Amino acid sequence: MKVCLVAEGCYPYVVGGVSSWVHSLIGQFPNLEFAVTAIIAGREQSGKFAYKLPPNVTEVREIYLNDCEWQGGRTRASFRHRLSRTEFEAMRSLVIGDSVDWETIFRLFQEKQLSLNRFLMGPDFLKIAEEVYELRYGSIVFSDFLWTLRSIYLPLGFALQHDPVKADLYHCVATGYSGIVGSLASWKYGGALLISEHGIYTREREEEIIKAKWVTGVYKDFWIEQFRKMSLCAYQRADLVTSLFEDARSLQLDLGCPREKTRVTPNGVDITRFAHVPGKEPDDPMIHIGAAIRVTPIKDVKTLINAFYYAKQRDARLKLWIMGPWEEDREYAQECFELVESLHVQDIVFTGRIRMEEYIGRMDALILTSISEGQPLVILEGFSAKKPCIATNVGNCRGLIYGEGDDFGPAGILTPPMNIEKIADAMVAIAADGDARARMGEAGYRRVCSRYRVEQMRSTYRAIYQELAQAKHVPWPEDSYRPHPEQEGGKSHGGNRN
Repeated sequence: MKVCLVAEGCYPYVVGGVSSWVHSLIGQFPNLEFAVTAIIAGREQSGKFAYKLPPNVTEVREIYLNDCEWQGGRTRASFRHRLSRTEFEAMRSLVIGDSVDWETIFRLFQEKQLSLNRFLMGPDFLKIAEEVYELRYGSIVFSDFLWTLRSIYLPLGFALQHDPVKADLYHCVATGYSGIVGSLASWKYGGALLISEHGIYTREREEEIIKAKWVTGVYKDFWIEQFRKMSLCAYQRADLVTSLFEDARSLQLDLGCPREKTRVTPNGVDITRFAHVPGKEPDDPMIHIGAAIRVTPIKDVKTLINAFYYAKQRDARLKLWIMGPWEEDREYAQECFELVESLHVQDIVFTGRIRMEEYIGRMDALILTSISEGQPLVILEGFSAKKPCIATNVGNCRGLIYGEGDDFGPAGILTPPMNIEKIADAMVAIAADGDARARMGEAGYRRVCSRYRVEQMRSTYRAIYQELAQAKHVPWPEDSYRPHPEQEGGKSHGGNRN
């Protein structure tokens, strides 16, 4: 059985979070062959993997959202610059309609080799743009509107032009561009389609666009609408749609996912991984707070630094460890380094990328100040090491900290996001009471053991994979996957087919 995992902006280029989950999932099923379709920004990221690919991953194909039409080093010469009436109406439905004719769009890009550049610069797209402009946006400059429209559909066009892997199951770890690629591949080859959302893609993009400086005014609404249409395509075409917790499932339903397709599948971690990690020195007087995060805006590291500054003034024993890579957004990371210098705050350590096993045992508590999360693996890993966690009230953090249907008690402290005062208060409180830290750590450990073990996650996804394989009459292999002789030399790797 061959599974194609479709991921956007994460595996295998970025560590942590969704990437860790994908890597773990592949490792849980050595009997299956996996291919990876990786959606990334541009060719400069090509092949720069942060993970050593498991032996049952036989192929990685890349899609570049910021690209030019490309084939063998040349732009594509063949094109159809005028659309049939059915094709025109399908493209019009994508831009302005409520119900999108995705099958005609798939066929247009896959079978008729539509030139994306020629289409976006041609008379058909101009006619669609003029119509939507007159209906909704007549008060703004048309030339600006036209170029904005082209910028929206260029990356989507690259996803639609992609030559998909032939597989028995397409497993998308988001909707958005991943969901479109999975839907396209399932349409083309007949494989089952599974969508697993860690955060709700549409809501996350909506939050980003509202705050973004690169898109202004009415264009924000247009971008948000397009992401909603893309997610709805994946929801409607999927065989099954999973979420990590019940509130996320409710959001999927609100966004149009059919109820009968939805299923809640919590994350899972290997609790034995931290069973024998080195602990804190008995005579160490400091209270160590660990933030195992990427230094990026979504983790709100600046709020974390500011909160620690105020907490440190109230309890000099506090020490903050920011444990994770900063290369993903160097500009933001530099701003964080400069913030620490400008505050003249002591005892903040940026470690860079780490092995959690080497650090987590030395921490008194973990902290997560994100402005958006799904069901953070780092909290579950902390619970595995009996470490309480301070977390912002985003995603499923409330459920992890306070429990959902259990009586184990609080496993940390929940704070509002972006609230320096409350986060500082939580650091001071957790530093002040060692007995409370121990109780919280034990509650977290009991919680992760009861519901969030990797064995439980594997059992859940084994049942899902087998269910979808049976529906498509695909045999389930029991023995470990062995690459074909032609695959023994290394992983197959390729980019866009444009």
